[in-house]
Amino acid sequence: MKPEPFAVTPDAYARALNVVGEQITVLASNAATQGYEVFLQRGEEGSGPPPHCHDWDESFYVTRGTIEIGYGDQTVTASAGTFVHVPAGTVHYFRFGSGGGEMISVTSHGGQASRLFTRIDEVVPPGPPDLEKLLAVAQECGVTVSG
Repeated sequence: MKPEPFAVTPDAYARALNVVGEQITVLASNAATQGYEVFLQRGEEGSGPPPHCHDWDESFYVTRGTIEIGYGDQTVTASAGTFVHVPAGTVHYFRFGSGGGEMISVTSHGGQASRLFTRIDEVVPPGPPDLEKLLAVAQECGVTVSG
């Protein structure tokens, strides 16, 4: 099936998913695009995932605040306007800086990030995460947590 053009206005955003302290809005799922995914990610200071990797590329464009993004042996303090690309299979993490922040993220074809974020929102309650549940969901969605 050929994907159809679409527009998503702020008043029509889906409910933000609660993903371990981040609020993630799915702007375009791979079902809608027939390929990549696009997310609006907002996080409080200190929130963000542990080092992990997956089988899809991921790119981040910071729109507000500062976000520490680590990949391989590199660490970038990304401020608004910074773009970071992380190829599939690269161990990476990010941490929202002072005052929190916001970024747009995009995955490559075949990414399972929307499935991952939806499952975490369903299974892991807000607050300190239940690591056993979080790791099980990550594994189910093709994500390897590195520690």
